[in-house]
Amino acid sequence: MDIGLGLPITDPAALLDWARRADAGPFTTIGLLDRLVYDNPEPLVTLAVIAGATTRVRVQTEVLLAPLRDPVLLAKQAATLDRLSGGRLVLGLGVGGRADDHAASGTDLRTRGRRLDEQMAVMRRLWAGEPYSDEAGPIGPAPARPGGPQVLFGGFQPAALERVARWGDGFLAAAPASRAGGLIDTVRRAWTDHGRDGSPRIVTQVNVALGPPTVIEDARASIGAYYAFTGRAEHMVDGMLTTADQIRDAITQFADLGADEVMLYCHGRDPDQADRLADIIA
Repeated sequence: MDIGLGLPITDPAALLDWARRADAGPFTTIGLLDRLVYDNPEPLVTLAVIAGATTRVRVQTEVLLAPLRDPVLLAKQAATLDRLSGGRLVLGLGVGGRADDHAASGTDLRTRGRRLDEQMAVMRRLWAGEPYSDEAGPIGPAPARPGGPQVLFGGFQPAALERVARWGDGFLAAAPASRAGGLIDTVRRAWTDHGRDGSPRIVTQVNVALGPPTVIEDARASIGAYYAFTGRAEHMVDGMLTTADQIRDAITQFADLGADEVMLYCHGRDPDQADRLADIIA
């Protein structure tokens, strides 16, 4: 099973150090979160820089809030990054639940799911090389991967899980193994019901912090601030894994669910965590 590394968002200047360590280690993917009204680096710009500083690892949005963006420009940006990275882009997409993000982008929070479906229809058509409309022709460049970069969808609601089968290549399960199993089963049933060949790629995620107490406390503060809007920040902090045994156990549990990849998401800023995590999964 693949093991990816999710990067912290609180210190953009350090991300190239994290990325180079991940690229030199056993990790398969580098992931980055997305928000608009928050002090985080924009993920597509950041992953473009990271792709140029690495040679092997996939670069993955986790998840990009697509309804905040224009679909034509997003299709062009994603195809460009996919092409320039040699097909290493994985486009993890979600609808976003923050009212302030939608207010700042001028989009309607209430119709975000419908908007994402409409965006996917446009982007799939453009990635296939078809004209945008009768008035506007094709929009390049062609992505490295025929039909567009690999698309994964995150989410918990039935519409989000069914969207994987209609538009996606796989599922981002940002839930503990105890809950992820049911979500994964639902996605697989929808995949079969839609007559899709093969099986969806399943990528799971767990929040981790590994190191001395200062690293753990830094990560707790960061994850608490990020999830404060949910009203369940304390739950997220308590769910973070902070020992090698906990992390290994979680990887085993996700493997038992048939996951293709586990993303170990770091919220603390110490880049030595990349090396510590590499040691326990090597």
